[in-house]
Amino acid sequence: MATTARNTPASGKRGTTRTRAARSSGNGGTTKTKGAYKGGRGGKYVFDLYGLKRIMAGGAAGTRGHYADTRAVVVEGRKVQVGLAFEKRGCGSRLHTHPNEQFNFVVKGTFRVDVGRKKGMLAPAGSVVYFPANVIHRSVATPDEDGIFFVVKDLSHGIAGTPAAKAKSGARHKPGFSRNRARRPEVKA
Repeated sequence: MATTARNTPASGKRGTTRTRAARSSGNGGTTKTKGAYKGGRGGKYVFDLYGLKRIMAGGAAGTRGHYADTRAVVVEGRKVQVGLAFEKRGCGSRLHTHPNEQFNFVVKGTFRVDVGRKKGMLAPAGSVVYFPANVIHRSVATPDEDGIFFVVKDLSHGIAGTPAAKAKSGARHKPGFSRNRARRPEVKA
């Protein structure tokens, strides 16, 4: 399989363009997460996480399984999946759980995190957050800037979890913020 070099316009970083042979065919027995890329498929071992197509990582919008508007590029290996996830400022996940352990390395921004009974922990850029398997948790980008985190999970389950309150649907947004219309909070002089 051939790849071609290119510059990613948004980041100015050098990456690769995927060819038809490198596309994920979805869950069809090859990936747990629909839209994820498969490490090693077609001889592909290097992935430009800023340049590849992002998927909804917090459940499908409009379904009871939707708990976050997080967009992520997900790559699956044989036992581990990784992703680069993008969250708008003031937005994040509702309480949810999943049967796999998870680590988030905060690349940009700050996240307010709840894990089990520990509430309101701040995770600034450079921090690693650990989410144990089957423990209810959530993560919300603070209102001052968009957030990016690198996620690592074992492959006992896909990238998306299960919302704790199944009667509700949709992501968690701070008042005045939404996925489509994130704004800066008003500053009073």
